[in-house]
Amino acid sequence: MARRPRESDRPKGATTIQPKDPDLMSEDSSGAFDGFDSDEDQDKNSIELELEKAVFGDDFGFHERLQHHGIVKDGLAGSTAHRIAVGDSTKGDTQDDLRDIADADLFVLDSGPSVKLLVQAPSDADDADDSAVEPEAVWHDSDDDRIVVSLQANPRLRKLRIYEDEDLVNGRQYTKRLRRQFELLNPVPLWVGQSRAKRKTDNDLDHNNNNNNNNTAFPDSDPDSSSEGAMSVDSDQLLAPPLAKLLQQPGALLSSETDTPRGKRKLRPEVIDMQRTKDVGVAQPSAITSLQFHTVQPLLISSGPASTVFMHHVAPQSPNPNPLLTSLHIHSTPLFTTVFQPPDGSKILFAGRRRYFHSWDLSTGRVDKISCLCGPRSEQKSMERFKISPCGRWMGLVGSRRKGAGLINVLDARTSQWIAEVHVESNGGVADFEWWGDGEGMTVIGKGGEAVEWDGRQRKVVGRWVDEGAVGTTVLAMGGRGGGAKAIGGDRWVAVGSTSGVVNVYDRKTWGTGKVLSGPKPCRAFDQLTTPISHLAFSPDGQLMVMASRWKRDALRLVHLPSCTVYKNWPTSPTPLGQITALAINPKSDLLAVANEQGKIRLWEIRA
Repeated sequence: MARRPRESDRPKGATTIQPKDPDLMSEDSSGAFDGFDSDEDQDKNSIELELEKAVFGDDFGFHERLQHHGIVKDGLAGSTAHRIAVGDSTKGDTQDDLRDIADADLFVLDSGPSVKLLVQAPSDADDADDSAVEPEAVWHDSDDDRIVVSLQANPRLRKLRIYEDEDLVNGRQYTKRLRRQFELLNPVPLWVGQSRAKRKTDNDLDHNNNNNNNNTAFPDSDPDSSSEGAMSVDSDQLLAPPLAKLLQQPGALLSSETDTPRGKRKLRPEVIDMQRTKDVGVAQPSAITSLQFHTVQPLLISSGPASTVFMHHVAPQSPNPNPLLTSLHIHSTPLFTTVFQPPDGSKILFAGRRRYFHSWDLSTGRVDKISCLCGPRSEQKSMERFKISPCGRWMGLVGSRRKGAGLINVLDARTSQWIAEVHVESNGGVADFEWWGDGEGMTVIGKGGEAVEWDGRQRKVVGRWVDEGAVGTTVLAMGGRGGGAKAIGGDRWVAVGSTSGVVNVYDRKTWGTGKVLSGPKPCRAFDQLTTPISHLAFSPDGQLMVMASRWKRDALRLVHLPSCTVYKNWPTSPTPLGQITALAINPKSDLLAVANEQGKIRLWEIRA
């Protein structure tokens, strides 16, 4: 049996450690062991210090790692390490320096290898460029910062993500990404940047001139101050984006297919190949009453009662087909007629039921309002119905007098000066008129079927004739440059539509050299349509005629010339024409544009 150690067996200087058993602890111990004071700091040896440094680190190592990751500047880390090495007296200063650093700069978010970059993230330089191009906003909506949009919930918004796992963005970021996506799909035209640069240069020049004038008159004035009214703009003057560069560089608009020259093609009289392409633009806010192709460029203008002129680039085969180039809105002026001014199409003329019309110069962007006519203004109460001669010299306006006769006022297209007037003896006034192909005269027809031929070189009527079986004449069209010197005006075909839906087609080549028959016989009368004819158009090559009526849905027919046969394979019942309000054929005779009351422009390619 082991014996209990005695007090004499304990070595000198040894301290007795009492067990934690409460029965063995003295009642006055106060929770402390004999020989140990809990409030007294024990000194750490070198081994303990090295172990603590390896496990927890020290202040110097912490700042050294911050400097290694580039979070803290060299000056801050170096000065902090120096103060730590000097002594503990600088610990308070070190803590103050760390308080100035943002929490986001002290930590790095490790998103892991699963984060996939979908698009190139916008850099600060890109944001700076955007802010330099776009004017500074006058007002910001504070609600944009509180709105949260999910990019994952809506499949249509996933294209706005930068990272694959990105989901929530605020309203301001959402707006910027929508704008960036729109500019990606619809690049800013070249003329926009040039216009902004030119405007900025002009403003800088005006600012400098005003400063020089102010400094000369007032030597003590501040050279940086600018006077009010440095650039005055007439309130009646309208400005539109200049399209000079657009028209001066034809190659910028022409597609690869149009650059390839094509030989003259012939259409078959039995069947025709019509291929529908992408519609031109989106649906406009009103019915389209005017539609015309540019004579040189692949441009198409349209307008209607919405008081807006739309200009589209016709490019059916491009990645972004038939984009909108620009538009111009005229306040409180429902438009009826909009045309390019021949022969180069550098101006656009448009008018509504008003006593004035507008001229839009595409080379400068200037829009002029023309209302002062030197002539019989009492008989010109509205300028909604006008046509420009193919030579671009003359402009014809349908007069307002209806009792017993009708008239056409002829103006100089360049100066708007009144030149002459053409009368036609017909009950109900003028039904329609058309300029000759050579631009030297016009044919005017009344609502009773009476037609007159007016020669602009002689300034007089050179012939009269009557449409056979005319019952309420509605529209007149001329085309086909195949008459040569034998046909008056150079046009071979003359088509006359009536309220009964019958279209009479005359061949002027059979009339004789420069002669006008008083009672000509039509070579063919078409009765396929049963409602009043509202539109007639000839292709520039003279092989196709289009006739349509707006009073019945899908009422359109194509006629082959010179065989004068109606194509039976197009249009068909599924062809989406609608109620036709305007139509046009491009100068190459390979595109047909049809507009309807829904504000849509359908486009078909005419193939041989």
